[in-house]
Amino acid sequence: MLDGVNVALGVCGSIAAVKTVELAHELRRRGADVRAVMTGGAQNIIHPWAVDFATDGDVVTELTGAVEHVELCGREGWADVFLIAPATANTVGKVAGAVDDTPVTTCATTALGADVPVVIAPAMHEPMYDHPGVLDAIERVESWGVDFVDPRIEEGKAKIASEERICLDTARAAGARPLAGERVVVTTGATAEEIDPVRVLTNRSSGKTGRAVAQACYVRGADVTLVHGVVGPHAPSNTADEPALGPDGGLGYAEYRPVESAAELRDATLDAAADADALVSAAAIGDYTVEASDSKLRSGQDLTLDLDATPKVIDAVREARPDLPIVGFKAETDGDDDAMVEAARATLDRVGLAFVVANDAGVMGAEDTRALFVTDDGVDEFAGSKRGLADGVADRLVSQLD
Repeated sequence: MLDGVNVALGVCGSIAAVKTVELAHELRRRGADVRAVMTGGAQNIIHPWAVDFATDGDVVTELTGAVEHVELCGREGWADVFLIAPATANTVGKVAGAVDDTPVTTCATTALGADVPVVIAPAMHEPMYDHPGVLDAIERVESWGVDFVDPRIEEGKAKIASEERICLDTARAAGARPLAGERVVVTTGATAEEIDPVRVLTNRSSGKTGRAVAQACYVRGADVTLVHGVVGPHAPSNTADEPALGPDGGLGYAEYRPVESAAELRDATLDAAADADALVSAAAIGDYTVEASDSKLRSGQDLTLDLDATPKVIDAVREARPDLPIVGFKAETDGDDDAMVEAARATLDRVGLAFVVANDAGVMGAEDTRALFVTDDGVDEFAGSKRGLADGVADRLVSQLD
């Protein structure tokens, strides 16, 4: 996601500065090189030595004759993106007014003048965040093309966004955004069909691959809608690889539409795809539904359930949008590549898909995967993380929309 990206990290005097070490580590885990710049207030909260350790580089704590701000954020500077995290109300106001009295604000002014992308992740008490002057400053700075990573409003505080969300927005700002202006709908997760008020018929899909695809499309500039099959408490915000849901129920990187049954997923997908530019159908949609009992079925008795086929979502979307690029996923269980390719080609030809990602169902819930990209032109194999697979899906989608 951030491979080869140079991130200059500005740290301000919010208590959220204690999260700087983990944020720097997360940026580096995703491939970035990181160099830090600290205000005096930040140094009162976290020692520069800790930030030095986290970034594996010297930390700028004052500006000298070496003109560190130009070396980092000038037109020929080192940084590909300047990230201020956490940003205080004081720093946001100074950036808006081009006040350069700390290393962080001076780097910000330099970056803005040099057209280096700037990302700001504010953190402060909620009354400060709601101050009209702070809101005006944010609006003004946003009008210059600066990306703000919205804080989480909790316990009377505007808490800094998750490391995951900050990394996503940093990657989006630093990248070429080949999907800018495109609306991409991604379906993911498992659907569930009600048997009675307590029990459901479902599958083992975790939704990790679809969420990774949504994030990869977001990083490439797309406006993303995520239609997520959610069973019980397993919403995206409750998984380790996800930021918390925002105050409006959104994920930050996507408009979030939770559904449960296959019919609900079909309806939500048709609605979202009505004005979309592409659909990635990664959800594990249950093949069968059942007429639900109004009351709980008592245990200890032999029962027979009559199963009916669920609607084919991609067929419904294809009927409504004959020319929409659709990416399909096909899971099989026999472990035979030839069988997977044959099943994928059958769906590819029947629905007129852009391409199909075929894999063995045994990867459900796992971190890594092996998949086959099946197109009209041939078959390409992928083995690695689900994030890596998602990047492959997003890059192929770029080529389709190009």
